[in-house]
Amino acid sequence: MRAIRQYAFGGPEELRLEEVPDPHPGDDQVRIRVESAGVHLLDTMIRQGRGGPRVAPRLPMTPGREVAGVVDEVGADVDADLVGRRVVVDLGLAGGGYAELATAPAAALHAIPDDLDADSAVAMVGTGRTTMAILELARPTAGDVVLITAAAGGIGTLLVQASRTAGATVVGVAGGPAKVALVERLGADHAVDYSRSDWPAAVREVSAGRPVTLALDGVGGRIGRSALELLGVAGRLVMFGSSSGSLTELSADDLFGRGISAASAIGARLLQRPGGTRVLERDALEAARVKKLVPVIGQRFALAAAADAHAALQSRATTGKTVLRP
Repeated sequence: MRAIRQYAFGGPEELRLEEVPDPHPGDDQVRIRVESAGVHLLDTMIRQGRGGPRVAPRLPMTPGREVAGVVDEVGADVDADLVGRRVVVDLGLAGGGYAELATAPAAALHAIPDDLDADSAVAMVGTGRTTMAILELARPTAGDVVLITAAAGGIGTLLVQASRTAGATVVGVAGGPAKVALVERLGADHAVDYSRSDWPAAVREVSAGRPVTLALDGVGGRIGRSALELLGVAGRLVMFGSSSGSLTELSADDLFGRGISAASAIGARLLQRPGGTRVLERDALEAARVKKLVPVIGQRFALAAAADAHAALQSRATTGKTVLRP
């Protein structure tokens, strides 16, 4: 089979397409003929050796933590009726998704609903799962003015939809005219270009003096700090990433002096969630099945172009969910 292999930490050029032996499932595993593999910003960090000790891979490796496709082989202790089934799975830290074939624990599989395509299933089992965790913590309501940073990204596009469904007034901020236009098409009440230096003033203007009550931030750094400063008294900041490269700076003075609260929806809260994350994956897939949430598949790259996919993510040239198509 063909697979992406990585032998050293570094730039996108370290991702190489190679012919490798076909894998075979262990006793409690299945083998999946991959139709779609998810690509994450975290994947680019792992590629650089910046994933931290929790996700430090052993080189050489095949990256990729989420795949959707058809089961074509099962291990000795697995129901043979799974062969031919369309499934999606989070491979966890084991990786191996950037390939034509991938093995996965049978217990981790989710059946793909009949009317859901593989790209959408991959988006929801990972990005959708994280979105459900954010919503579980944030709980937007009809009385909220919700500010969403990186609103044109994979998670951001889902948060715009969910906040609108909750009846909130939604202000989505994104970088550049094309991304702003996408946020508008998704139904945000207001879309602001945060590549402008005065974007916080633009948010205040479009919200007509109403303070932001809930900020959902996946960018961190200067933009995350600006989102925090837009919160009114009793506002809530829910953080779910740091695509800028640094976390949002905040202190006890911010919490007491501004009268706000702040929490992270990812990290330990997600990884150590009672009952695990499988229920979030299930709920995300169901939300996509009933069209409550519709994942935006922004870019599809061939497996051989995995390096290009990583470069596009790092340069913020992508919208929605990015996938590889073996």
